[in-house]
Amino acid sequence: MTEELRCVGCGAVIQTEDKNKIGYTPKSVLEKGVETGEIYCQRCFRLRHYNEIQDVSLTDDDFLGLLNEIGQNNALIVNVVDIFDFNGSLIPSLHRFVGDNPVLLVGNKVDVLPKSLKRTKLKQWMKEQAHEKGLRPIDVLLTSAQKSEELDTLLEMIEKYRNERDVYIVGVTNVGKSTLVNQIINQTAEIQNLITTSKFPGTTLDKIEIPLEDGHSLIDTPGIIHHHQMAHYLGAKDLQIIAPQKEIKPKTYQLNPGQTLFLGGLARFDFIQGEKSSFTAYVSNDLLVHRTKLEKADQFYEKHVGELLQPPRKDEIDDFPELVGFEFSIKEKTDIVFAGLGWITVNDPGVVRGWAPKGVDVITRKALI
Repeated sequence: MTEELRCVGCGAVIQTEDKNKIGYTPKSVLEKGVETGEIYCQRCFRLRHYNEIQDVSLTDDDFLGLLNEIGQNNALIVNVVDIFDFNGSLIPSLHRFVGDNPVLLVGNKVDVLPKSLKRTKLKQWMKEQAHEKGLRPIDVLLTSAQKSEELDTLLEMIEKYRNERDVYIVGVTNVGKSTLVNQIINQTAEIQNLITTSKFPGTTLDKIEIPLEDGHSLIDTPGIIHHHQMAHYLGAKDLQIIAPQKEIKPKTYQLNPGQTLFLGGLARFDFIQGEKSSFTAYVSNDLLVHRTKLEKADQFYEKHVGELLQPPRKDEIDDFPELVGFEFSIKEKTDIVFAGLGWITVNDPGVVRGWAPKGVDVITRKALI
């Protein structure tokens, strides 16, 4: 029986197969570590040498244990969600675990939203959606892990609400949580009264504690896997395509009833009934949108998915879920939201249908723009 090797930083069992899981170390690095007698997982190595936190995922059971711990401590909870996948990036049942602890809800990636979108409208919608899920955030904040000026407001909010308590930062995978934490560390390294980053007292298997000046900690937790995220059906290259990197440029289409728009091969929008009208797609600038006739849409998808319609790529379509349709009767200007991709604004009354991979949400909301 092979002896288990463990990371000297966090105690995780070393493995070389999956870089997204706890304990990952590249094989070449492991061999050197065995020679020196000091084996660090990649996460601890980067934390130790670069003050950089990498996201890892926990199993559902592991994360439930962590949530129980949060509920038993007196702390501020900072829940980071993805503005483009709000429902898919909410932690299921978080409200049952936080106890009396306040929750600050942080919508990440605000920098890529069109400037015409009213931030107050978006924050109100996020608050309403959170309430529907049983979560009562003490405040809602929009931020960007990529823009330092947005971080100042986040840090002020954390100080305002933490009241000399620990701060737990939680979120599902792929919401940009670790990028946000790294920005916090870089931004506050020279601020005397906030986060001290000169040394970390050590990491644990399930979280990283960043000491605060008053003896409390900002605690970064691993991302939980939410099984209904669009991101889980895609590879790293395709994630770059669907996740907007720059401000979205809206694409407007004049459609007659009986026409269909494909968002790559990931989603589909059918205009079933109504007067000729304009429809505006708010998706990543790199995601190609194709128009076709509704009556031929099924055959068009079957023929072109993985090639003209991608992502997904041709070698991924065998594992890609079937698209499932949701029909809506529209009375007023409405957004059809494809979780993880963006949305299409329907300007006039009519009947439409939105399609997404099985398990991924298509929902409506009053138009934000």
